[in-house]
Amino acid sequence: MFSKILIANRGEIACRIIETCRRLGVQTVAVFSDVDASARHVALADEAVSLGGTTPAESYLRAQAIIDAALATGAQAIHPGYGFLSENPDFVEAVEQAGLVFIGPSAQAIRAMGLKDAAKALMQKAGVPVVPGYHGAAQDGLAEKAAQIGYPVLIKAVAGGGGKGMRRVDQAADFDAALDAARSEAMKAFGNDAVLIEKYVEKPRHIEIQVFGDGTKAVHLFERDCSLQRRHQKVIEEAPAPGMTADMREAMGAAAVRAAQAVGYAGAGTVEFIVDASDGLRPDRFWFMEMNTRLQVEHPVTEAITGVDLVEWQLRVASGQDLPMAQEQLSIRGHSFEARLYAEDVPAGFLPATGVLEHLRFPDWVRVDTGVRQGDEISPYYDPMIAKLTVHGMDRARALAKLTRALGATHIAGTVTNIAFLRALTLHDDFGAGNVDTGLIARDLDALCTEPVACSRTKALAGVCALGSGDTPLAGFTLWQPLEQNVPLCYQGFEIMARVTTLAAGQFRVEIEGAIHDVARMGDSWAVDGAKVTARVVRSARGVSVFWTNAYHFDVPDPLDRSTEVAGGDITLAPMPGLVRVVAVKPGDVVVQGDRLAVLEAMKMEHELKAARDGVVSQVMVSEGAQVAAGDQLILLEENQ
Repeated sequence: MFSKILIANRGEIACRIIETCRRLGVQTVAVFSDVDASARHVALADEAVSLGGTTPAESYLRAQAIIDAALATGAQAIHPGYGFLSENPDFVEAVEQAGLVFIGPSAQAIRAMGLKDAAKALMQKAGVPVVPGYHGAAQDGLAEKAAQIGYPVLIKAVAGGGGKGMRRVDQAADFDAALDAARSEAMKAFGNDAVLIEKYVEKPRHIEIQVFGDGTKAVHLFERDCSLQRRHQKVIEEAPAPGMTADMREAMGAAAVRAAQAVGYAGAGTVEFIVDASDGLRPDRFWFMEMNTRLQVEHPVTEAITGVDLVEWQLRVASGQDLPMAQEQLSIRGHSFEARLYAEDVPAGFLPATGVLEHLRFPDWVRVDTGVRQGDEISPYYDPMIAKLTVHGMDRARALAKLTRALGATHIAGTVTNIAFLRALTLHDDFGAGNVDTGLIARDLDALCTEPVACSRTKALAGVCALGSGDTPLAGFTLWQPLEQNVPLCYQGFEIMARVTTLAAGQFRVEIEGAIHDVARMGDSWAVDGAKVTARVVRSARGVSVFWTNAYHFDVPDPLDRSTEVAGGDITLAPMPGLVRVVAVKPGDVVVQGDRLAVLEAMKMEHELKAARDGVVSQVMVSEGAQVAAGDQLILLEENQ
């Protein structure tokens, strides 16, 4: 076993690797960018080395700087985590040439699985079923290939992942435009605009198999169902897959092991399959999609049902030890779900968000993988994940109920999050019944994205807290007569007024929107109209947050600081932090509603900003290549003369 390793990553995965290393007595070296100088993974590691910079290219993608840090600190091996350099074969070779061990598969295995077209040809030779489609190197005549396969088809970037460079096409007339868009996005994300074309499966499920190899032999640790997706991004994962039969599991597991052994795979990997669930789960209706040659984000659900620490296995095999367990020793116990918590604005189209985590509280009865603490900032430079919540139960129903409770008991203030969206998913009838496919979210997106609406009791609690009577209630004095104060609140874009009367220490009467409620502070709890409630109320710089099954956030306007408001449609604001990739207009241009004004890039995805109304461009307040924050003014329109 190694005595010291360097972790070439950040955030929750770096912290998770450190946790296993501590248990095994292995020292850890963290690396960090300027933005991450005080990050949680830096604090947890035994040593830390600065890489400088802010963006990934300036920090966590600096391969030689990472290798130099490992050599300077006496680390014997480098663990890549996932993302960044984890699937870069050139980095693997550089690590090994420096006399270090790469904790993961060989460069040869990564290359073999890195290009989807070559990987699928290899899988066919290994007897692994692949989706009907065109996987050739020639990139001309693709429209004809699509017609031969039959619509609908899916265009996918050869070097892609994470849904980038991917487009569904339902009819021939739309093919050329979709191809251009997929190629453009693929080139920006991967530096390679080659694509492949596959038959689109009408009721697809995304089921993947966790494999682990030692370079010669391999085992599988059963399946995960990752069908709950939005724009090809996984949202909630579970293991085992609902409705999985013994013969289907055996067939998929055997195919995944063949895939791993075909490339002499060493370490943890995931073989992803697409399953046609239109007629249930059948052993002849699954096909290879790709192999992820690294540890997956969703690996905790596999650990929960098998009792295996996959990071420990990675360390043991990379240090030269045998596979810790044989296939017949592995078994499934219970059911597990993982939910990914992000700082993102769901009603605005899941735009990534930033902000300081002024309040952060997780339930202590679930597994929490996180790279942040209360007071940390979600920056625009990296993935906006806050945490992963993983639950385990004796069966699927109990595990799902536990996830619902866990999301309701997770309290975050300081940034918008997707918690309400995740909780709505856990309560969705089809998901609860295990009737899942990759289109479930898209079909019910509007209902799932509907924000919970605060009742008058919740607003009354917010009014009391905004008065300064939340976590620090008025106490230790009495009043000669009741004190009445008007407290303005802003909720979901509308200003409301709470009239709060202080009756006695910790006792209030609140009139708000025609309702009257008595609110009392009872130690660490609250009572509304004489009944104790489970609500928790938090005051922060951002405003007031009431956590009561769902989270309700209220801004507290400062009457002395009222910014000049611009009429809706007159000004285009940056909806998220990002890079201005394109400015499509100049002062004097005449535009109509829906015209493209600019393109903003965030998390390698491009977002078009369009004119909200007809008008003339008055000012362009940003230039191409500029980094902007959410809410920055970009383009001003005036009326046509």
